[in-house]
Amino acid sequence: MNSQNKPDVMRKDAFKLHRIKGPARQSLEDTSHALLEQRRSNLAKLNLTPMEGLPVSEAADEICKLLEDNQVVVIAGETGSGKTTQLPKLCLKIGLGLTGIIGHTQPRRIAARTVAQRIAQEMDAQLGQDVGYAVRFSDQTNDSTLVKVMTDGLLLTEIRHDRFLDKYDAIIVDEAHERSLNIDFLLGYLKRLTVKRKDLKIIVTSATIDVDLSLIHI
Repeated sequence: MNSQNKPDVMRKDAFKLHRIKGPARQSLEDTSHALLEQRRSNLAKLNLTPMEGLPVSEAADEICKLLEDNQVVVIAGETGSGKTTQLPKLCLKIGLGLTGIIGHTQPRRIAARTVAQRIAQEMDAQLGQDVGYAVRFSDQTNDSTLVKVMTDGLLLTEIRHDRFLDKYDAIIVDEAHERSLNIDFLLGYLKRLTVKRKDLKIIVTSATIDVDLSLIHI
């Protein structure tokens, strides 16, 4: 089920609502709707303006159009172009991150924490609330988290329990050019998942890559 068909509840709850009836159904629907409204309220307070002077920021309108029109977008740009910190803002700007989380993967644990801190700072958000991070043995997120930065290995672990990644609106695979086993497995899985999750946006970023999908060179 596409989350657009059930805009007033969280995507992960939309499936459950089809399987239950009576007071339990109403209770879940009310709880899910309240959480969605809280997330909308939190989002409205955030600063989503891209930082000036970054190549990604200068191409923000074009990137947003690509994200709206395509399920998979590959963005190639040099280190320092703003891919890592600005893309989550652009995803939020076009309406992603409400009925599901924007997942943002990093190859290393220290990078996940650092990136989350930087994004939270730029968005005037509270770390661990609107923007959080998750690494092995440490999960600084909650139900209101809009952007979750994590290691690619952690996302692979989540797939074992959530094979359709139902709680996510978008997945950003950062630093894909590193081509670790985790990244390769993750990209392969996400490619197959696009068939079953037509509403899931997938953004792949790389400093150096041959791109033959929807692409903007930065």
